[in-house]
Amino acid sequence: MFGLDLQTIWFVLIGVLFTGYAILDGFDLGVGALHLLTKTDEERRIFLNSIGPVWDGNEVWLVTAGGALFAAFPEVYATAFSGFYLALMLLLFCLIFRAVAIEFRSKQPMLWWRRMWDVSFSAGSLLAGLVIGIALGNIAIGVPLDVRHEYAGTFLGLFNSYAILVGITTVALFMMHGAIYVVMKTEGALHDKVRGWVNNSIIFFIICYAATTMVTLLYVPHMAEFIKSHPVWFFVPLLNMLAIANIPREIYHGRDWRAFLSSSAAIVFLLALFGIGMYPNLIFSSPVSEFSLTIYNAASSEKTLSIMLIIAALGVPLVLAYTISIYWIFRGKVKLDSSSY
Repeated sequence: MFGLDLQTIWFVLIGVLFTGYAILDGFDLGVGALHLLTKTDEERRIFLNSIGPVWDGNEVWLVTAGGALFAAFPEVYATAFSGFYLALMLLLFCLIFRAVAIEFRSKQPMLWWRRMWDVSFSAGSLLAGLVIGIALGNIAIGVPLDVRHEYAGTFLGLFNSYAILVGITTVALFMMHGAIYVVMKTEGALHDKVRGWVNNSIIFFIICYAATTMVTLLYVPHMAEFIKSHPVWFFVPLLNMLAIANIPREIYHGRDWRAFLSSSAAIVFLLALFGIGMYPNLIFSSPVSEFSLTIYNAASSEKTLSIMLIIAALGVPLVLAYTISIYWIFRGKVKLDSSSY
C-alpha cells in the first residue's frame, strides 16, 4: 500500500489509534483536571454530564490501540508491560478510580460524599494525563534495554526531568483541550466563565510546549534527525504551530467548534511529530541504541500482519461509526435533569 511495507503500515495504524484516543480521552481528562476549579454543585454536575455519555466510549480507542500493539508488535507489548508494570498499573488505577468517581458522586446528597469523589475525579484525571506524558517522554529520550530487549532500569528511573516536563506539557494540552470542549457544551454564566479559562490554559500550554521543544532540540536530538535529513517533512511542525496559533483566534471570534477542531489538529500534528521522530523505533534504547525495539525486530510475521490488516479494515470503520453516532446523539448544550449525574 503506497509503497510502504507491512511493518510501517502498522506503525502508522497504531499511531492513528493512539491519536484518536488522545483527542477523545484528552478532552475528558482535561475536563476532570479543571473540575475542582468550579464552585457550585450545579457547575460540577454540568462538567460531569458534558462527558458523561462519551467518556467510556473514548477509552475504547485505548483498548483497540493496545490490542493492535499486542498483535502487531508483541515484543514491544511484552517489554512495556513487564518493564513498566508499576507505571501502567498506576495509569489503570487512575482511569478506574475516575470512572468510579463519575458513577458514585451523584448517588448520595451528602456534601462530604460529593467532595470526596470530586477530588478523586480531578486527581485521577490529572495523574492519568501526567503518566501518559511521562511514558511518551521516556519513549522519546530512551530507556535502558538489555540485549534481550528487556527493561533494565527501575520504576523511579522513569521519573527523570525530561519525562516529567513532557508529562506537564501533556496535562497542559489536555486542560486546554478540555476547557474548549466545556465551552462548546455550556451556556450562560458558566460558558462565559470557562471561556476565560481557555486563554489561561492556552498560555500555560504554549509555555510548556516551547520549553519542551527547546529541551528536545538540545538534549534529545535524535527526535529531529528525520526532519533534518528530509526537510519536506518540515510542513508537520509548521502546521502544528498554525493549528495552535489558530485556537485563540477562533475563541476570540466565538467560534468554539472551530477552536476545538484546531485543538484536535494540534494533537494530531504533535503525535505525528512524535511518530516521525521515533520511526522506525518503537522503544528507543539508551545508552545502547543497538538494543532498541524497532518495527522490524519486534514485528509479528508477515502473514499475521496481513491477516490483521483485513481485520482492521473491517473493525476500524465500526469503531469510527460507533464514536460518530454517540457524539451525534448527544450533541448540543448540557441540560440537567433527574437522570443526570
